[in-house]
Amino acid sequence: MFKIPTAFARPVDSPSTNTGAVASSNSQGTWEKGTDQGNKFRDVGFAILYYIQLIIVIALAGVYGPEVFEDEDGEEDTDVENDSVYGYIYVAAILGAVTIALTALVFSTMTRIANTLIKFSLILSCVLAGVVALALLASGSILGGVIGLIFFAIMLCYARAVWPRIPFATANLVTAITAIRTNWGVVLVSFLMLIVSFGLTFIQAIAVAGVSKIKESCKTDEVTGEEECTNSGGAAIFFLLICYFWTQQVMKNTIHVTVAGTVGTWWVAPNEASTCCSKAVNDSFCRATTYSFGSICYGSLIVAILETIKAVVRSARNEEDGILLCLIDCILGCIEQLVEYFNKWAYIYVGLYGYSYCEAGKNVINLFRARGWDAIIADDLVDNALFFVCFSIGLVIGALGEGLYQATKDDWFENAATFDGANFLLGFLVGLFLSAILMSAISSATNAVIVLFAEAPAEFDRNHNQLSTEMRNAWLQVYPGCI
Repeated sequence: MFKIPTAFARPVDSPSTNTGAVASSNSQGTWEKGTDQGNKFRDVGFAILYYIQLIIVIALAGVYGPEVFEDEDGEEDTDVENDSVYGYIYVAAILGAVTIALTALVFSTMTRIANTLIKFSLILSCVLAGVVALALLASGSILGGVIGLIFFAIMLCYARAVWPRIPFATANLVTAITAIRTNWGVVLVSFLMLIVSFGLTFIQAIAVAGVSKIKESCKTDEVTGEEECTNSGGAAIFFLLICYFWTQQVMKNTIHVTVAGTVGTWWVAPNEASTCCSKAVNDSFCRATTYSFGSICYGSLIVAILETIKAVVRSARNEEDGILLCLIDCILGCIEQLVEYFNKWAYIYVGLYGYSYCEAGKNVINLFRARGWDAIIADDLVDNALFFVCFSIGLVIGALGEGLYQATKDDWFENAATFDGANFLLGFLVGLFLSAILMSAISSATNAVIVLFAEAPAEFDRNHNQLSTEMRNAWLQVYPGCI
């Protein structure tokens, strides 16, 4: 059993109150301040359920997986030449190393260019919307062009409305980056969870392929002579899809909760969060994977079920499209986005205080009622800027990948099956996903900063006075008199 970070072993006092558990925020209402929930397992049933499904998936992969690697005669399929993939492995390894170095370089400069980065990403979004609209008009698609122009006008209105909030978003981003830089271990946790996710995805893919092959039956039509195949494993595949999406959500939210706990400790007790693999990082990760793991599984399961149903609906649309399926797909997508957005904030409270999933959700709703939804606009601005960074790194690494291919195609790709742009695509994906690991940690830290600034501004001012002053000044520019 580990010890919970002392930063959250007591209620966090707000400057607006000296005692009590209710903090007043503004004229819009009040919310109950977060308090540490102690070493107690939360939502245990969902953690047990997650481990049960994981055991089932591994068992299915072990029983039916060998069928995937056998040909029709029951012999192991060895037709693929190993030499054909070596070139891609070499290139991916090189591009991965370059991506990590480039991302670290960008990260080291982000505090100095945060304001410019947010502004540029916002302007670029408007420019791209305008370019798409003009391209549609130029291609003769009048309806598409008109819709594009409407979207372009909406983007301009949005940019004009949120422009005054950029200083506050900048202050949030700089604070989040400072916390991550001080506790670099959260990035290592992110990489660890990525490796685990890849391994579990591979096992799940084998299980799905094995079950599909076992449940498939084919017969030849006596009239046409064509072979018709049917698969009776629909229910099993649906279950495995839920397992896949559930695992991806659990991995992502575990990182989110770990980052939130680490930033929270850095916020009120920086002496416990001042090194790469600090006590804050270790304790927050342990808490996320033990006491709060059930809460993580709870919210993740809701999203996983929605994603699975949406995948089934989209599969049905591919076979027989219709307005009803289109509407269902759209509604499911909206519900999924709302639940994911809710989860993102609920898990901040899970990481900071160890609440159960439902208790954390209640705190989120109360905080939003008290602070107002406008305060959260900074989160969107930061996420847009971080995506722009990932996309730019992806383009650079993609170009490098194509250059490596041109330089080594006679040696590394002599026997490889490839197509034009294959290595650019490989590089783009490597750059995008690897850089997204760091950027997702920064995004989680930004969310934690927004909540902590609402709940514990006094501790922030005492422990990080310069950053606190910058955030207060930026906040007052948007909401004069609120502090």
